Amino acid sequence: MKKFTFLSSVILMMLFLSSCYTEVILEDVFIEDTPLQTRQVLEAYDLWYVDIHSTQGNGEVPFLQRAFTLSFVNGLFYANNNISGIGKTGNGLGIRVGYYDAVAGVLEIDHDVDGIWTLEVIGVNNRTIELYDRRSNTSYYLDGYQRSNFDYDRLFYENIELLLQEYDVWEKTYVSDTGFANEFDEENFLQFFEGNSGTRFRSSVDAIGTPLSNIVWDYEGFYEIYNVENDETLKTLTLDYAFMGNDYFELYVIDDRTIELYHPDSQTVYEFQGKGYIQYLKSDSTTKSRKRVKSNHPTMKVKRQRK
Repeated sequence: MKKFTFLSSVILMMLFLSSCYTEVILEDVFIEDTPLQTRQVLEAYDLWYVDIHSTQGNGEVPFLQRAFTLSFVNGLFYANNNISGIGKTGNGLGIRVGYYDAVAGVLEIDHDVDGIWTLEVIGVNNRTIELYDRRSNTSYYLDGYQRSNFDYDRLFYENIELLLQEYDVWEKTYVSDTGFANEFDEENFLQFFEGNSGTRFRSSVDAIGTPLSNIVWDYEGFYEIYNVENDETLKTLTLDYAFMGNDYFELYVIDDRTIELYHPDSQTVYEFQGKGYIQYLKSDSTTKSRKRVKSNHPTMKVKRQRK
């Protein structure tokens, strides 16, 4: 990482304190003007949400492909690579994954695992920047938030399949008193994972409290998550049991380790909590890794049933 002089630090502080810069303007000319202004733009927000669905190009920048959020703090580069724990890990910034420097309109990243990267910084609007990797001709779009107004609902629902896979097991913790008896009442554990032929699940009727290593899986099959037309905060989930038909649920996120499944056919509400947290760190050979991809959930034309 390049060293900054004391004079540069003083100038940067003056820019922040000056009333002329109380509102950061993310425009091409502003960003490309000086290294200090480029750095000021990057540090204007606590969190930059990586909108993976807006990515353009056929290449990828590994650490951008993994991260949900990025943060730039006094030369230290942070990322949230997990949904679970977001808002708490690293005081909301995630884990430190490297260092950064800025020249005029350019971000230099020294990533702990992925090495040196040079990305062009382009202002899209007053809250969005583009990071362009010239080597792969790929652009990532980042939306800025302060920690106090970060859109957690957007993160959870845009990446819900990854949340389901961040725990080894989901254990049933609640069943509503209302609702009709049905076969799913007996299933106390769920597991979601990527199989060779698509997204798969397993379920178990073992007693609640059974140690994870002792769970016997009684059913398995494929699962599908659907978007709901004109309802961004609702997903639906279909469990396709091998040779046994389907179960359909409305899927809600309670928090980063709790989901709710509403079973319209029986009008029963279930809650499940994640057990066996899987942490995705810096993607070296000793830790588990994954990358985000554009989800292509089919869309249902249904109305929300849960009251």
